[in-house]
Amino acid sequence: MTYIDVLPPLVDPAPPASARAGLIGVNRSMPRRSVAVAEQPMISVKDLTIGWGDIIIQKDLSFAVKNGEVFGILGGSGAGKSTLLRFLIGLERPIEGVIDIAGHGRPDLAAGLPPFGVMFQGGALFGSLTVGENVSLPIEEWTKLPDDATAAIARAKLKLVGLDGAADKFPSELSGGMKKRAAIARALALDPELVFLDEPSSGLDPVMSAELDDLILTLSKTLGLTVVIVTHELESIFHIAERIVLLDQVTKSIIAAGDPRELRKSEDPRVSNFFNRRSKES
Repeated sequence: MTYIDVLPPLVDPAPPASARAGLIGVNRSMPRRSVAVAEQPMISVKDLTIGWGDIIIQKDLSFAVKNGEVFGILGGSGAGKSTLLRFLIGLERPIEGVIDIAGHGRPDLAAGLPPFGVMFQGGALFGSLTVGENVSLPIEEWTKLPDDATAAIARAKLKLVGLDGAADKFPSELSGGMKKRAAIARALALDPELVFLDEPSSGLDPVMSAELDDLILTLSKTLGLTVVIVTHELESIFHIAERIVLLDQVTKSIIAAGDPRELRKSEDPRVSNFFNRRSKES
């Protein structure tokens, strides 16, 4: 079984047997922590084209994510934000171009423990497992720790995201915001230096969304995490993102990059309309 087999999908299947019953050894060919190099970005993307066969979603993408920053991937509906995320984490193979994660090249999920955690859209928790068991899944898959140590780590990660005491609850017993927090705890289970968050505040009310934004900022600063957020929530981006790239569905390319607060003043109407929430006709 590879890491792909235990990545939570967008539906709730029965949990993989090995995640509940057995622990496996892994080839740790992708180290979790690398020697810090100030000039080396956490993520480097060069001339990347993504899609399948003749279907091109985005082309000629080039950008870098600095160590320790909160970086946003933005775009309108259908621009390919979540699709780009799938390529960045190694679930899909690009048509052309280079993806380098932490100096180790393109992620190969079959080769060993990847140096990142992922929170998928909606949280993607397994409904038949408790919250603690959900957080324990990557620990069980990638380590040989005894059950009591695994459970203790899961409880610690839940406490870190403000869910102390929730380990024995089931996802159906949690609010939307609590499910998102639990999914972030699972993404942090193996102490990655990089986390990807896919639409973390989608579907939350303004108060819960603001609280989740504050949590992301706190985790980034206290743990030294590099955070890549896929979203279209502008309030969240203005609050937490240091830099962004804006994907365009029509040109299939990046049409803006930089500080989102500065991009509100862009002279490109496509960019200024997006960041100021104006319609094309206005």
